[in-house]
Amino acid sequence: MNFKPEFEKKKLHEANYESIVKYMVPLNHMITFRPDQSIHEAIAIILEKRISGAPVLDEHRHLVGNLSEKDCLRIIVDQLSHNLPVENKKVSDYMSTRVFTFAPSTNVVEAAIEFLNSPIRRYAVVDKGALIGEISRREILRAAQNIKSTTW
Repeated sequence: MNFKPEFEKKKLHEANYESIVKYMVPLNHMITFRPDQSIHEAIAIILEKRISGAPVLDEHRHLVGNLSEKDCLRIIVDQLSHNLPVENKKVSDYMSTRVFTFAPSTNVVEAAIEFLNSPIRRYAVVDKGALIGEISRREILRAAQNIKSTTW
């Protein structure tokens, strides 16, 4: 007979880990795109700033999507494989509308677990529907430097 004892696990949100807000890039330091912005302009910014993507905000600064390098690669397929003109294409034609987010109350351990179980490299941090920042794997790695080992 296999017996696996049940141990009480302390829930991650009950533990006293730091909030991701301490490590996130705040909105006023982020590059963002508009849905009506030229896709060529967005690609130039991604290359110039050496970023892997950025959130897309509407005229009211609400989060409506995300534009990543991977999304932009679709322009090659449109131009060459489908012989479609892309001169007048906009960010909204290529952005992902399914945006993955964290609440500001998310702690660094919860975020690390999510990053480990997901191919997503960046999450928007949203408070009451408003974008307040962004957190990436790298910022969570910085947070790991501050996590102290526990004594048993």
